[in-house]
Amino acid sequence: MLFSMPEPSAGGGSVRAARRRAGITLRRLAAELGVSVGTMSAIENDKVGLTIERLQQIARCLDVPAARLLEAPPPDDGTGRAAPPETPGAGQWRVFAPLELDPVLSSAVEVLNETGYHGATMRVIATGADISVPGLYHHYPSKQRLLVALLEIALQDLEWRVAAAGRETADPAGRFAAMVEALALFHSERAELASLVLSELRSVEEPNRERLVALQRRVPDLLEQAASVAVRLGRFTAADVRTTTRAITTMCLALPYWFPGSPEAAATGPAELARRYASLALDMMRHVPPTPSEVQLS
Repeated sequence: MLFSMPEPSAGGGSVRAARRRAGITLRRLAAELGVSVGTMSAIENDKVGLTIERLQQIARCLDVPAARLLEAPPPDDGTGRAAPPETPGAGQWRVFAPLELDPVLSSAVEVLNETGYHGATMRVIATGADISVPGLYHHYPSKQRLLVALLEIALQDLEWRVAAAGRETADPAGRFAAMVEALALFHSERAELASLVLSELRSVEEPNRERLVALQRRVPDLLEQAASVAVRLGRFTAADVRTTTRAITTMCLALPYWFPGSPEAAATGPAELARRYASLALDMMRHVPPTPSEVQLS
């Protein structure tokens, strides 16, 4: 009688996290593996086990060690949302644990990024989530509801990070630089969600559109306020604070379109790139470093 060794069980969350870090969509990975989108989604949601061969195939496609796909993903709070800590500790805004979205929202992120809101269908989203169409409608009555839920998750996650970064130092120039760093980090670490905000906010219907647009404007307003304080205190000498702040914001907003999967992403990484963006922002604001006496007094 022949006995076979048990196959390993890779963590679906780890597979999903590795795929997103590589900048590869669920549909593309499924095509490269020769499986359906529904099967790939089921793998990532731990509904389908993996053979050794399939595990190695995924690792090759994502260019990661197979052992990494066996690691457990960071735990989440079960909500699927990036809830800000009640009292964020120093630097917590720099920590980006994978968002454990429910299968429907996870599928919607992929489909909406690939086809756009108007090209997406609830049937395709349901297929990606490995759920029936009636089952999808039970949780999300409309495609519009799905879009609003995703944009809220993205905008709330961004705002608390930028606000937390701005509270970490009393130095006005340092405060502004940290906020820009948080903005750049979000748009590289959460590129899929960030790109939805940029491309699909216009697809949101009222009354949600006005509310989400107001939420989106909070971050540029926070940056402008911080820059204005630095100008009043003589730490920035930019002649047009509003225009310069908007230019810096736009620079960060472009990251989802080119950074994920780029050579720079592999060579530099989001953290280093964000620090470089913060340094560029200081140059654009015409930063005046503190004098030695000011440093001694601080």
